[in-house]
Amino acid sequence: MKQGYFHRVAALTPTKMWINNVTPREADLAIAAGAMGCTQNPSYTWKMLNHEEGREHTLALLEETLKESADDNEVECILQRKLVKGIAERFMAVYNRTNGRHGYVSIQGDPIHEEDPEVIIEEGRKNRAMSPNIMIKIPATKAGLEAMGVLIEENTPLNATEVMGLAQVIDVCEMYRKITARTGNRPVMYYSLITGIYDEWLHKEVAAQRIDISPDVLYQAGMVIARKVYRLVHDRGYPLGFIGGGVRGLQHFTEMVGGDVCITMNWGGQADKLLELDQPVVARLFNPVQEHVLDELLTRVPGFRKAYMEDGLEVEEYEEFGPVRYFRDMFISAWQNTLQLIAERRKARS
Repeated sequence: MKQGYFHRVAALTPTKMWINNVTPREADLAIAAGAMGCTQNPSYTWKMLNHEEGREHTLALLEETLKESADDNEVECILQRKLVKGIAERFMAVYNRTNGRHGYVSIQGDPIHEEDPEVIIEEGRKNRAMSPNIMIKIPATKAGLEAMGVLIEENTPLNATEVMGLAQVIDVCEMYRKITARTGNRPVMYYSLITGIYDEWLHKEVAAQRIDISPDVLYQAGMVIARKVYRLVHDRGYPLGFIGGGVRGLQHFTEMVGGDVCITMNWGGQADKLLELDQPVVARLFNPVQEHVLDELLTRVPGFRKAYMEDGLEVEEYEEFGPVRYFRDMFISAWQNTLQLIAERRKARS
C-alpha cells in the first residue's frame, strides 16, 4: 500500500512536517499524516474563538477563566495555555515514541510586552510547566535573546522565532553554544526561519518602493536565504534544529525537502493540499542558486541584502526589521482582538 506524501518524505529524506495553529481535530489528522511537532502562535486563541470547530468550547473556557484573574491580559495567557495543553497532550504519543526527540508543541504568548525579557521569562516558565513536550517560542530580538539566555541555563526547550535574517541565526546559535559550554545543560533548541512571511513582506516592499526586478527572481528570495542559513549552520556545526515557518505557498515546503529540517504549516489549504496532490518526493534544498539571481536580489533589494548578509543587521535592529515588525503586527492584532472580547465578556458578567 502506498504511503501518504509526508510519510514518504520522512522515509526518503531527513525532512519532517510540523503543523501550525491546529484545532484538536486537525492535530489528530496531522499526526496520522506524519506530523512530528507543532507550533502555536499568539493568534491561536483568536483563531479558536472564531473557528467553527472550536468557538463553543473556547468561549466556555473563557467564561471559566474569567473567574481566575481580574487582569484581562492574564486571562488571555491562561486561556491560551488551556487550549495549547490539549494539543500538547495529543503530541505526547510522538514525544514518547521518539524518547523526547520529537513531539514538541511550541507556544509563544503575549506579543504586546515582549520587549521586556522578564515578562518573556516568567510566561515561559508558566507555559513550560504544562507538559514535558512544551517548547517555549521566543522572538529572536534583543529582549528575546536575553530571555533565551536565562531559559537555556534552566534547560528549557526553546524555539527562537521571528527569524528573518542570517545575523539573527548566528546570534542565537552562538549564544546557545556559549551557554551550553559553560553550564553543561543542552536543551533541545530550534530556530524558526519565517521564509513565507519574509517573502510576503518582501513582495509588498518591492511594490511599495517600485523596485524593478524580475518576478521570477523575487519569487526565489526567501529560499535563497534559507539555503544560505542551512549551509552556514551545517558548516559551523551549530547544534540547533531548523524550523521553516510562515508558509505562504506549497513551495515553502517542497523546496526544503532533502534537508534535515522541520517545516511547519497550517492544516487547511497547505498540509491537506500537499496530501491531496501527492507529488513525487524530490530533494530540492541543495539545488544551487543561480549567480544572476543572487546578484539581482543583492543589488536591487535592500530588504534582501539586510537579511542575506551575515552583518546585515545589528541586534538592536532585529525588533524593527521590516518583516519582523510585519509578522509581529499580525500577532498583536489577534491578541488585542481577544483582549477586547475578554473585556466585553467581563462587562456582561457584571
